[in-house]
Amino acid sequence: MRPGFLRTAARAGVTAGLLSGIPSTVVCMVLGRDPLEATAAAGAMLLPHEQRQGVLVAAAIPVHAAISLGWAVVLTALLPARRTLLWGAAAGLAIAALDLGPLARPFPRIRALPLGPQIADHVAFGAIVGACVRGYSRSETGSGTP
Repeated sequence: MRPGFLRTAARAGVTAGLLSGIPSTVVCMVLGRDPLEATAAAGAMLLPHEQRQGVLVAAAIPVHAAISLGWAVVLTALLPARRTLLWGAAAGLAIAALDLGPLARPFPRIRALPLGPQIADHVAFGAIVGACVRGYSRSETGSGTP
C-alpha cells in the first residue's frame, strides 16, 4: 500500500460523498420532488420499517458514509494514474450497476428512486474520487501533469 493511501481514500470518500448527490438533488428540485427522498431511502437501508423522514435522514449518515468510504477505498486502489477522472466516472457507472441493480434488491425504497438521477450521482461520485486521486498523485510526485 502506498504512503497516504488511506488518507487519500478517506478524503476522496468524504468529498465525493458530500458532493455526488448534487445531480439528483437538482433534478428533484426542478421536478418539484422531495430532494431528501434518496437520503431517506439510504436511511431505510438501516431502518426498513421507519417512516419518519427525520429519523431516516439521520440514519442515512452512517449508511452513506460507510458506502462512500468503502467505494472510495476500492477506487483509490484501482484507478490508474492517468485519466483518473474519466476512469473514475466509468467506475461510478459500474458501481451504479451494482448499487442500483443486484445490491438494491433487498431495499424497496432504493429500487423506487428514479434511475437516471441516481446513475448521475454515481458517475459524479466516481469522477470526484478520480479527481481526488489525481490530485493526490500530482502532489505525491511533485508533478503538475495528470
